[in-house]
Amino acid sequence: MDEVKQPISKAKRDRRSKLTSFLFVLPYLIMFLAFLFFPLIYGIYISLNDYNLLAQDHPFIGFDNYARIFNPDSAMFTLFFDGLWNTVKFVVFSVPLLVIIGLALALLLNSLPGKIRGLFRTIYFIPYAISVSVISILFLWILDTNSGLLNNFLMNLGFDPVPWLTRQPFAWISLVGATVWWTLGFNMIIFINALNEVPEDMYEASAIDGATAWQKFIHITLPSIRPIMLFVVITSTIASFNVYGQPYLMTRGGPGDSTEVLLMGIVDLAFEQRELGIASAMALLMSLIMIAVSIVQFKISNRNQEGRKAR
Repeated sequence: MDEVKQPISKAKRDRRSKLTSFLFVLPYLIMFLAFLFFPLIYGIYISLNDYNLLAQDHPFIGFDNYARIFNPDSAMFTLFFDGLWNTVKFVVFSVPLLVIIGLALALLLNSLPGKIRGLFRTIYFIPYAISVSVISILFLWILDTNSGLLNNFLMNLGFDPVPWLTRQPFAWISLVGATVWWTLGFNMIIFINALNEVPEDMYEASAIDGATAWQKFIHITLPSIRPIMLFVVITSTIASFNVYGQPYLMTRGGPGDSTEVLLMGIVDLAFEQRELGIASAMALLMSLIMIAVSIVQFKISNRNQEGRKAR
């Protein structure tokens, strides 16, 4: 009898284990379906309709919204591609700084004595916990042309005030500088964790061979943290593509429309002009572009890594 009951008891335990695992996953699954999957499906549906919130009917128009975006004679073409170009410029300006300075700070903090390392890590990470509205107000106070803290300091030194937020290239410098100061702490913490995983005996062996600090960095540190580096590059790119709060609150898209990023145009279409159909189409195209850029970055990184292994 015992031999017959044993498989049954084991099967029950397996089912109970699977049920327990499913219950742990269930809250995330509910949130994923409610806040990501269903809104995505509904967004695709809306993009295929002439969906104006002020109209009672929302007729199905197929891919007409997408055709308007790619029609050079349409105002939507200008709005989308001008906004996309400004977004790409922000990505190109900010991502290298976020990666390079984040890694440099991580290396610097790792070289500090352990007693003060945690203090400086906290100091550099604190801005990341502040909301974008607070950061924008802070930098508006610092960079205001007439009464900003920085211009007051420059004028006390005998220099003319700088139009940080009202003239190019100062507007881009201000936006990128504020973003780097605000979000740098996250990348720094990721890099610190990655550096702590590099085996110490590799550095000791290279020191015995007479390797310099730069050679250790190039031949040991960078190859060891390459997967984390790729993660940081991709997440920073996605975050920079989604920039909205800084240009909206600091420059209002100016001077002119030189800092009006794509997300600002999409939000204006959806909530000011009530054109949810065309706004959804633009948002989906923007998502596809971000996915494509991430795939390209991943492929390039893998190809470079395979090339090094082949040597």
